[in-house]
Amino acid sequence: MAYDRYAAVCRPLHYLTIMHPQLCLHLVLTAWLTGFGNSVLQTALTMTLPLCGRNQVDHFFCEVPVMLKLACADTSINEAELFAVSVFFLVVPLSLILVSYSHITRAVLKIKSAQGRQKAFGTCGSHLMVVVIFFGTLISMYLQPPSSYSQDVNKSIALFYTLVTPLLNPLIYTLRNKEVKGALRRLVRRTTGSRGS
Repeated sequence: MAYDRYAAVCRPLHYLTIMHPQLCLHLVLTAWLTGFGNSVLQTALTMTLPLCGRNQVDHFFCEVPVMLKLACADTSINEAELFAVSVFFLVVPLSLILVSYSHITRAVLKIKSAQGRQKAFGTCGSHLMVVVIFFGTLISMYLQPPSSYSQDVNKSIALFYTLVTPLLNPLIYTLRNKEVKGALRRLVRRTTGSRGS
């Protein structure tokens, strides 16, 4: 999506040439296949560890860091592999997105009209907000040292990136729509008006 925004804002006349259906298909397949491959790898490595104790997961779902806490064996190789994969899947894409948005910001600041700048920033701002929320929670979950792992804090973080971010997506993206903004204003006026009566 960041590349799409980059092409739309920085190269608008070339947009259809850059974002052709074949490229979009390649981007989607790359995301799905690397995500699936990572999941298979993480599951295979985690399931080979011997478990000891109560074997009860004190979490909402079987996150890899949670499963590593249940292992009886040395998990340093698993933790190093998880860290490396997390850097690859979290820090690298976030860095590329931020570089893309720095180019977009530079291009938008060159726009002469304030209305044009506001429209471009509004379009990109909603996506950037979702990116920061999503990647911020994932990075705080997966790139923390194992010694500082807090079960309760990580449960909250996991709920945030699995429930809150997907629930906020439609709200954040639709608030750019004038009709939705108008309906929301009318609803707020009615709600505050009925309280005053």
